[in-house]
Amino acid sequence: MPTTAQPHGQIDPKLLEILVCPLTKATLEYDSERQELISRPAKLAYPIRDGIPIMLPEEARQIED
Repeated sequence: MPTTAQPHGQIDPKLLEILVCPLTKATLEYDSERQELISRPAKLAYPIRDGIPIMLPEEARQIED
């Protein structure tokens, strides 16, 4: 029986297709090593904790371009 569970540390690719930055509405880049979703226009990296993207700007890390 097939399962839809993702391997530990992975995020569902279909989820990545629909997620956008809550501030800029820009598409996000997935950084699998750091477990973050990157918004280049906002210069923010949203964390992924236990496979769940935390899409709150106050939880995001500032990044430099």
